[in-house]
Formats: sequence, structure tokens, C-alpha cells
Amino acid sequence: MTSPSNLIADDIEQYLARHANKSMLRFITCGSVDDGKSTLIGRLLYESKLVFEDQLTALEADSRKSGTQGEGLDFALLVDGLAAEREQGITIDVAYRYFSTEQRKFVVADTPGHEQYTRNMVTGASTADLAVILIDARKGVLTQTRRHSYLVSLLGIRHVVIAVNKLDLVDYSQQVFDEIVSEYTSFANEIGLANVVAIPMSAYMGDNLTDRSPNTPWYQGPTLIEHLETVEISEELAGSPFRMPVQWVNRPDLDFRGFSGQIVSGVVRPGDRVRVLPSGKESAVARIVTMDGDLDEAPAGRSVTITLTDEIDVSRGDVLAAADALPGVADQFEAHVVWMGEHEMLPERPYLCQIGTMTVQARITKPKYKVNVNTLEKTATNTLALNEIGVCNISFDRPVPFDAYRANRDTGGFILIDRLTNTTVGAGMIAHSLRRSDNIHWQAVDVNEQARQTLNGHRPQVLWFTGLSGSGKSTIANELERQLYALGCHTYLLDGDNVRHGLNRDLGFTEADRVENIRRVTEVARLMADAGLIVLASFISPFRAEREAARELVGSDQFCEVFVDTPIDVAEQRDPKGLYKKARRGELANFTGVDSPYESPEHPDLRIDTTATSPEEAGRLIIEHLRGRGVIA
Repeated sequence: MTSPSNLIADDIEQYLARHANKSMLRFITCGSVDDGKSTLIGRLLYESKLVFEDQLTALEADSRKSGTQGEGLDFALLVDGLAAEREQGITIDVAYRYFSTEQRKFVVADTPGHEQYTRNMVTGASTADLAVILIDARKGVLTQTRRHSYLVSLLGIRHVVIAVNKLDLVDYSQQVFDEIVSEYTSFANEIGLANVVAIPMSAYMGDNLTDRSPNTPWYQGPTLIEHLETVEISEELAGSPFRMPVQWVNRPDLDFRGFSGQIVSGVVRPGDRVRVLPSGKESAVARIVTMDGDLDEAPAGRSVTITLTDEIDVSRGDVLAAADALPGVADQFEAHVVWMGEHEMLPERPYLCQIGTMTVQARITKPKYKVNVNTLEKTATNTLALNEIGVCNISFDRPVPFDAYRANRDTGGFILIDRLTNTTVGAGMIAHSLRRSDNIHWQAVDVNEQARQTLNGHRPQVLWFTGLSGSGKSTIANELERQLYALGCHTYLLDGDNVRHGLNRDLGFTEADRVENIRRVTEVARLMADAGLIVLASFISPFRAEREAARELVGSDQFCEVFVDTPIDVAEQRDPKGLYKKARRGELANFTGVDSPYESPEHPDLRIDTTATSPEEAGRLIIEHLRGRGVIA
């Protein structure tokens, strides 16, 4: 292995430059507590003598203080430093380590072993090519081992090393090793792990890490480093059909129009026929452009700019794919979802979804089941909590190109993002599209929105009244409809209580039911607006995410959010239906303002202060606003 002595900060750039052209392998280490991950990683870093970023800052500084910088970092110092990180709680995040041998560069994700850190393991494994799963030779295959292996299989990592560690503590027993390998292999076959290599080792003593150990003469396989250096990864990607999600559309002048991105699978050459998805337009590759000049061939992992022989529309998020081996295009899928959000997943809540380089809106329907990753048992569920994994149906707001995750992690994986906080709350792996997504098509009609607008004499609009119970929403909406009717406008009032007598009578008042309640009402309001009506929707609608989703579905030009702003003490004094009293007595659960939150609009189109404005005045204010928007004359 490469052993640059006296590596300090000034040496790092030079060292990396010498290794720039080597292939890179990304792998994760996982195992139960005290299986020896810190020792294994410390040994790998010590043997390579390449330690930088977070390790260099702390560990090299300690080395200098102790006067050992001329001799490189001490192995015990490295292991102690890594173990100290765990004691300080740094395992809540994924720690990435870097080292290099004469054959290859490596990035190892040091992922936490506890079940409560499942999301961190998923993060570390999402880009990994290989997993090293440590098993303590004294303990054998544990529940944690099975859980990590299931996650590895789920996340599409095709290469697994079973590191039977601490073999020195069982006298390097071949029988112990063979029994563990036999038990693990049986389990691996159940979950679809095929490429498994088992290596007997002692990370602390260095057995079978870099050199074959004389303590295991019965083992004839590769050392850990030999296997990591030689395992073939890029060839697998190259053998898959060509895929390149478009990251950027380049058009510096009229003579050059190129499409930039990273090739995630396959190989592309000038002259190859490609199709742009989801549009389906076909062309041929004219040039493969890089900073170093044009290429005759570009493999998976290479970032390039591709020009086409035809002038066709291509946008960021589109996928360039081999014309004779296309991915699917759909908007509804069955997928495994790993939930990473502190707040539980709510069916039908709109989330942002990033798949490839495309961002769409996604909703998860009721999960089919969740998986106990310790036992692989499947149980029914209505939601997913932090670190839980479930199989769900998911729908996007537009068709997207995709491959099944097992065939291509880059075009089959996605992340879910909270629309308000912009935090990642879930990771998904597409199993297949739902057949009905291919069988349902939008039917064109002859009488369109413009024709209805001409007939009605005004533009359609959805007036969305939101506020606490007792704020006066229904009273104002009712008065406004009376005034609009007098002006000859075509209207319809959707009231929260009224729709719960029919359309939404199956829904309660849990957070999930409230989300579904507003989703259904939004769809009805959109249809009514499409019919040309001015729709007055009066609902508490306590969550900003659902109100913003309603605006997006209806369209900002046809949506007006009216915040009926009434302090809770005033609303509670009014209490026309006696609901606050019931809630205070504990007879009414999940009541907004008492034991369920209300998220006030941050930027409503109109704000009505009912402590200073009468319903009649509010109606006149809203009509003036509609005139200003050109909805009515």
C-alpha cells in the first residue's frame, strides 16, 4: 500500500493529484455495536497513511503534539480518535473516510449501527458500491446483522463482504468461521444477496486485511484490500442501457446546443440513436464534448455534454436514453419508502420529490404495509414513522422516466422533501409502475374554460377562506356569495361542515384525515372552477402545505387565499357550536387551536380582521379585490 510518510496539510493536494486517475470504490461499513468498525477503519487508514479532512484536523494535531509526526499517525491514536467520535455522539451523522492504495481510491461511509439511525445508514449506502458487514466471531449472526443485510439488499448494493472479525478471540477457528458463513449465506439467499464474499479477520491484529494471515492457513481467498481493489463495479454499469439525466442545457450561441449531465449507466458513442424522455423525441448523438476535447466513447460515471443531430426540445430533468432500450414513463408507482422525517408520513400530503435531476410533486397513498427490518415481518399500517420502511403506492403530478431501482439506482431512486422546511423526509426505491397509470388518459373536450367564461360573464376563481373555528369564515363566505349573486355571478359555496355530511363523511379529525379532507375539497373546487364558477371554500385547513398544494393545483391566477384572522380568545368567546368547551373538557380530540396546531398563512392574498370588520364590509373588500384581479367587472 502507498505509505507517504509525514503527511501534512500541504501534502494532501499533491498526494491526491498523484492518485487522480485511479478508479474509485465507495463502500460502507456496518455492524452491531462493538463488532470492530472503528478498529477496521482505523487499520485501513493506518496502513495507507492517508488521513485528511476531519481526521487530519484532530488526529494529526495530536500526533504533532506528541512528537510523532515524523513517523506518521499511530494506529492506536487513530482508533482512539474514531472511538471518541462515537462517544461524542457523532454517529448521528454519517462519517466519510478516505484512503488510497496503489490500485484504487476509496471512500468509506462509517454508518451507525443502532436501529434509531436507520436513516443515516440509508444516507451512507445510497451511493455505495459495496458493503462490509462485520460479524463478531464470538457472537455470530445477530438481529443487527440481518437488519443491515436487509437494508443493503433493499438499497441495491450488489457486492457484500462478510468480515468475520475478532477471529483471534476464538483461536482462529475454521469451524466457527464456517458455521457463521453457512448461517449467513442461508439468510442472504432469502433476501436476494448473491455476490457475498466472506473473509476471516482480526481488524485489531491485521489478519487478512492487507496480507494473508499465517493464522488462517485454511483460508485461500482474498484479503480485504485485495477484494476491494479488484471487485468490478464500472463494468456492471457499462453493461446496462445508456441513461443520462440532463443536468444543464447549454446554449451559449446559436451554433452550439448541448445537454450536460453525468452518464449513470451504459456507454454512449457519436452516431448512437437516443430518445429524450418523457417527450419521446428521437435523435442521434452528434458529439460528446468535454473540457479536454471530444470523446469517441463515454462510459458510466463520466460527466459530458452531448449534442444531437436534430433540433429538439430538451430540458433539465429529461433523460437521454438508448433508443433501443428505453426506460418506462409513468406517474404512479409501487415503491419501498424509508421514512427519515421526525414528523410521521401523512398519506396524500404533497411532498416535493427529486428523481434524477427532475423535481416533481408527489403524494403517498396509504402504505400497503411496513416491514420490520429485524424480523422481515410485514404489518399493516396507516403511516410511517422515523426510520420505518414501508411499501407504498406513490403518485407524481406528471409522468417521469424511470427504471426499477434494482436495475438502475439512479433512475429508480428518489427522495421526498418537505415543502415548507426543505428538509429530506424520505427516500424511495421504485419497484414498478402501476398499470393504471398507463391506462388513464386525459380526455379533450370542446367546451373550454374560455367558452364558459364568456357565457358566465366573469372569470372563474377559488376563494379559499381559512381561519380558526369560530373566526367567521362561513359567515363571511355566505355574505359574500349573497353579494356576488346580486351582481349576477355564478357561485358555489363549499362549507367545511356541509361536505362532511356527504363527500367526506368517512373522515375523522386526525392529522391524516384533515389532509385527505382538504385534498378532496381541492379537487372538487378545481372542477367547479373549471366549470366557470366562483367557488367559495370555507375550511379551517390548518396546514400550510395543503393550502399551498391547493393553490398549485388550481393555479395562482385562479386562487385567492383569504385569511379570516381572529385571535383564539375571541373565537373561543364566540364558540357558536360549543366546540371549544367540548375540547377544553377533553371530549373533542384533535381540535384546532386547543390540542392541534393552526399554521397561519404567511402571505395571504387578503387578510380580514373580524374584530374590526363586519361580514358586510368583508364582502365588499373581497369584491373590490376580485375587481382588481379582473375576475368580475
